[in-house]
Amino acid sequence: MANHKSALKRARQNEKRRFRNRALRGTARTEIKKLIKAIEGGEAVADRLPALMSIVDGAATKGVIPRGRASRLISRISRRISAI
Repeated sequence: MANHKSALKRARQNEKRRFRNRALRGTARTEIKKLIKAIEGGEAVADRLPALMSIVDGAATKGVIPRGRASRLISRISRRISAI
């Protein structure tokens, strides 16, 4: 465990970030899976895309997932929706 005051603070910050990152990453994964399942099920999902884009972009902004991966995910799902 850290001994210096600044190292203790850094450890607290890292733990908070880790919990936030896990929550954001988990939410993004869940929403992506739900949307893909809905697409495969033949549901109308065009109205759910903006919500997913917001979640994925938010995760990318916070650095939870890389910006390129977020862009690629949104692009792939958009193409699947427009192919319907």
